[in-house]
Amino acid sequence: MRLLVAESELGMAAVLKRVLEEDGHSVALTSTGPETLASARDSDFCAIVVEQFLPAMNASEVCRRLRALRVQTPMLMLCSAGSVADRVAGMETGIDDYLTKPFAFDDLYERLAGVTRRAAVAGWEWSAQVQAGDLRLDSRSRRAWRGNAELDLSSREFALLRLFVTNPGVILRRARILEHVWDYDHHGCSNVVDQYVLYLRRKIDRPFRVRQLETVRGVGYRLLEQPVPMQRRESMLSPR
Repeated sequence: MRLLVAESELGMAAVLKRVLEEDGHSVALTSTGPETLASARDSDFCAIVVEQFLPAMNASEVCRRLRALRVQTPMLMLCSAGSVADRVAGMETGIDDYLTKPFAFDDLYERLAGVTRRAAVAGWEWSAQVQAGDLRLDSRSRRAWRGNAELDLSSREFALLRLFVTNPGVILRRARILEHVWDYDHHGCSNVVDQYVLYLRRKIDRPFRVRQLETVRGVGYRLLEQPVPMQRRESMLSPR
């Protein structure tokens, strides 16, 4: 899911970006009201997570102007505990829901699921469950299955698989995978992607004698929309 996060506090913005990308989402950041308005107006996002009191233009005004432009992207406002009147004002301008700081990330995921269930944006509709072939994932429980067999995945493997399952048939370059699954400390270290793809193949393909996660040489990786039977020679080789 493609998200816009509008947060002026850099540390908080970095945390939100990291946890949402670890959950398999694509995240763009803005830090002021006008910047948020421009990004939301000119790009398609599945949802906007917006700080209540953005510099130069608050969340309510951003939402009012977007709705006037017929931009109906669901908006989740992050607000302080004591600003009831401001929360009400925000909801009256078209903000879909709010979450009071401090909050648990499970609550953030739940509220995002709620606002995006109520509005499809650019052909996307939030679902906690995603599927490609007989690979299924549930983001809320962080569980995954191949058919009826549950997969034992680390949190990083789960985030990587979710990125692939939400983009079936799409070639994902190593740089894009790094951007979505790892934090900035890993940028430029593409071999970590290769290693984790190997780990993932050993869990989702090899035990089931199928091939679904494939290498596109010189480009990146792609998850096929449906698994194909693994040839006998393939099953005897490393799944790289």
